[in-house]
Amino acid sequence: MAKRQSSSTTLSDVATRAGVSISTASKALNGRDDVAAATRDRVLRAAAELAFQPNALARGLISGRTRTIGLLTDELGGRFAMPILLGVENALANEQMSVLLCDARGDAIRRHHYISTLLARQVDGFIILGDDNDVRPSLTRGIPVPVVYVYGESADPADLSVLADDEGGARLAVEHLVSLRRRHIGHVTGPQAYRAARDRVTGLRAVLAEHGLDLAGGAPLHGEWSQRWGRHAARTLLATAPELDAVFCGNDQIATGVADVLRDLGRRVPEDVAIVGYDNWEEFAVDCRPPLTTVDLDLEHLGTAAARLLLDRLGGDRAGGVVRHPCRLVVRESTAPAAAP
Repeated sequence: MAKRQSSSTTLSDVATRAGVSISTASKALNGRDDVAAATRDRVLRAAAELAFQPNALARGLISGRTRTIGLLTDELGGRFAMPILLGVENALANEQMSVLLCDARGDAIRRHHYISTLLARQVDGFIILGDDNDVRPSLTRGIPVPVVYVYGESADPADLSVLADDEGGARLAVEHLVSLRRRHIGHVTGPQAYRAARDRVTGLRAVLAEHGLDLAGGAPLHGEWSQRWGRHAARTLLATAPELDAVFCGNDQIATGVADVLRDLGRRVPEDVAIVGYDNWEEFAVDCRPPLTTVDLDLEHLGTAAARLLLDRLGGDRAGGVVRHPCRLVVRESTAPAAAP
């Protein structure tokens, strides 16, 4: 029967119980190949009986690994950061690895200080979390351990970056609207300076072209990522395209503003005009009237994917480039089939 480990339980106790040297016990517990299978089983059984947990620092000195990862972010308080961090932490915890988190808050001096601090802690690798999907300067040159960038693409193509597939997410949204027989689809989105906004426009135009459809209003309407902009843009869009029967919005805040104006002007959602948002921010998507169909960036799984790719790099994989993680469509009441003509 296993007993509770006391604070004095040591590797020497395990070795004595298994009838082997301390060196052999250490090798067996660390999975070394130069230990006979029967001996390894005897050591593992002894460790279990004593409820022995090897000291993490000592194990790191033996293996050359500390089993810790440095996670550097520029915006810990941002809405997109926390789900990604949860995905990273869950994936690494499953591998019995720990995360040391540092928030540079967008400050270059603070960022380089944290890189030095984490390297002094002998982290095995880095995950660098961006605050948007835009290209950012590479930090890899000053980091002598494997690095993966997530939710922000490194400018160095030799680096490995994991991004949400915004173009693919837009395709999901517009294909859904087209499948519902919507033929006059407008687009209200954020600033054109944002790569995510541009990628979503690319996906939108590709689907419209495949179905021989023109964009209602002639061009995307770019503005703030806000309800206020959504309300203003909805009035503009209805004035230029009164035949409008669907709106694909760049985020859920914009979509909520669009829905408010359509309701105020007597346009029924979804019967007259269907709406699709983006982000699946439940504060807006679920509370919108009616609740929004929206594209979910699947951020927690994005973090999980980044962690797994870093583990691959720790295992020797040196592939670089960009990995685009798929989004998913969450269907709610703001979309429904149009009435038959």
